[in-house]
Amino acid sequence: MKEFVQKIKDIYNHKELRNKILITLGFLLIYRIGCYIVIPGVDQQEVARQWENLGGDGGFNITDLLSLFTGGAFTTASIFALGIMPYISASIIMQLMGIAVPTIQKMQKEGESGRKKINQWTRFLTIAICLVQSPGYVLSTIPETARPQESFWLIAAVAILTGSTLFIMWLGEKITDKGIGNGISMLIMIGIIASFPQSLFQEAIHPDSSFFFLMVELAAFFLVIGASVALVQAVRRVPVQMARMNIGNQGMPTGEDARRYIPLRVNASGVMPIIFAQAIMFVPLYLQQTATFQDSAFIQEMADFYGFWYNVVFFVMIVVFTYFYTAITVNPNQIADDLKRQGSFVPGIKPGRPTAEFLDNILSRVTLPGSIFLAFIAVLPAIVMYIGLTKAQQFSIFFGGTSLLIMVGVILDTLQQIDSHLLSRHYEGLMKTGKMRGKAAAVGGIGGIGI
Repeated sequence: MKEFVQKIKDIYNHKELRNKILITLGFLLIYRIGCYIVIPGVDQQEVARQWENLGGDGGFNITDLLSLFTGGAFTTASIFALGIMPYISASIIMQLMGIAVPTIQKMQKEGESGRKKINQWTRFLTIAICLVQSPGYVLSTIPETARPQESFWLIAAVAILTGSTLFIMWLGEKITDKGIGNGISMLIMIGIIASFPQSLFQEAIHPDSSFFFLMVELAAFFLVIGASVALVQAVRRVPVQMARMNIGNQGMPTGEDARRYIPLRVNASGVMPIIFAQAIMFVPLYLQQTATFQDSAFIQEMADFYGFWYNVVFFVMIVVFTYFYTAITVNPNQIADDLKRQGSFVPGIKPGRPTAEFLDNILSRVTLPGSIFLAFIAVLPAIVMYIGLTKAQQFSIFFGGTSLLIMVGVILDTLQQIDSHLLSRHYEGLMKTGKMRGKAAAVGGIGGIGI
């Protein structure tokens, strides 16, 4: 506890870091306020009655999941109903197009200028996605009795939803530039966390729950969080030897100082495999709402979030997509080329193609347990509901899946950025006092390799 209090004092005394945190909190507050602003002309009480009737069976459906990632804005007809998800969809599309489209591949190799072009294309694609999703949301989600029937109002509502998504995107970029942490991820996380207190309260007041049972649930919840932290941070260290280079009296470190490592993550793909698999699993949920497949037993089984076959297919798809997305994001050939250009090598492995094959072999091995554990975390909400560890379905979704992994990943990333700011201040203080003078700076890693 003493160390925690000291950490808070250090953050407060660090003026730049303190301002960054306050700016971040201010932007997040603006986002949360926007989630409660209803689209003009919509009868919020009528919308609330509709969702109350749809949720009367206590089941968990697609709208509950979408509402989770928008902080409840999706089910309240808020101007932020679409959230940041159109931008996420546009980013994923651009990333996948980078595999097959030569123009985008060329921009990816142009450095900062290419990245700016890709970001601009992503924004335009976000607008296009919003223009498609906004009318669908208004016409299918907001009941006719709760909205005006004029065509002009529909155009205005589409413009408001599209503009609001662009504003959220701007908030995320400003948090990244002026605040602390990744802005887009912070907005998603704050939306998920916003529904946690209500879910916990529903679990606590459930007729079948008790104080002792709630304590057991919370203990299991913290164990799952610990496992998720281990999954996010687990790496396979591949040792790298830096070639000896002497330039006058100064040179690259030799011996133990020259040995570094490449951190190959056990879960290099993050939550993207779950997002890909979840997008495909949404198809049966949509088909179930149509008259053609409404009575289909197979579609009903595949549309049940807590059903056996839904989670089996979901599990397998996550394992497959983990390998797929890891192959996209981690390029062993590029890593091997970077090592060769820098005069570094893996001990016992020849530079070039043998190094790339060696890294690819290791990556394939570490990805298997990582993909299985990721898939297990994704289907864990269904498992805890089946064994009776949780009583309320809204609380069970926090035991795993995308929501928990996003929260863990964003919090860890933010804490690392805070620590780096505090460390830089401490380092500058040591430099000013002269305690670090005359000491050689250690090589902190392999430059040019982004993993």
